[in-house]
Amino acid sequence: MASMITKPSHLRCILTRTGKCLAVTWTKTSFGSERSYASKTDGESRIPKIYTKTGDKGFSSTYTGERRPKEDCVFEALGTTDELSSAIGLAREFCIDKGHTFTDQLEKIQCVLQDVGSNIATPLSSARESHIKKTKFSSQPVADLESWIDEFTEKLPPLTSFILPVDSNQVIETSRMINGNRMHLSSILSLIAKGLNTYVNKSGGKSSAALHIARTVCRRAERSVSPIVRSGEADPDVAKYLNRLSDYLFTVARYIAMKEGNEETIYKRPE
Repeated sequence: MASMITKPSHLRCILTRTGKCLAVTWTKTSFGSERSYASKTDGESRIPKIYTKTGDKGFSSTYTGERRPKEDCVFEALGTTDELSSAIGLAREFCIDKGHTFTDQLEKIQCVLQDVGSNIATPLSSARESHIKKTKFSSQPVADLESWIDEFTEKLPPLTSFILPVDSNQVIETSRMINGNRMHLSSILSLIAKGLNTYVNKSGGKSSAALHIARTVCRRAERSVSPIVRSGEADPDVAKYLNRLSDYLFTVARYIAMKEGNEETIYKRPE
């Protein structure tokens, strides 16, 4: 049985339980050297601590070794991409509960987002050839998304109107609640997780609503990455991937609503 923990910036922890031994491997996703630790029941070695204290003064490191303020555009993009992966992970759980068969695509997308983060964390202006080789982002994930979008689109009725992620009355009320209380995405997602009707009433169901939330986070991730790509610090295919991903999430949200027999709310111009 294996599980994965995403560490800030670009580190991944893979835990594998075998018998009495817990093997832990820390590895930089898609690049970098590996450090392995094994924690056994006899206490021969220790599991590394999750905290490093290297960011206590408000600075963090890129993969190339640069120390930058945590509000730097690179870390903003990394944080938003991580947030996107979390939102997709929640949507995936709802989809699994409903028995949907395409959840492996969502898992693959989460893995690709790790590679997106690796590329963003490697500014080309300070990268050596070895850095670039390990973090290069290819166009194949973009092609995969386009193929999946086409497959789902063939099964859907033509899109003739704007679709609201929630019931139109709830859109107004939810907007007031979010703006009035300045709710963060984590709060919104917790509401979904608790199954509150505010986010699922005539929205296509919980799975569809959660995917629409992920779609809006994806749009924000694209906005945060675009300046980095335009400046030549990240591969252009990273921005393309996030652009296609939002289209994919929208299409899949519609497909799920149809499969689950849930009604989508269509935008109507107020009279």
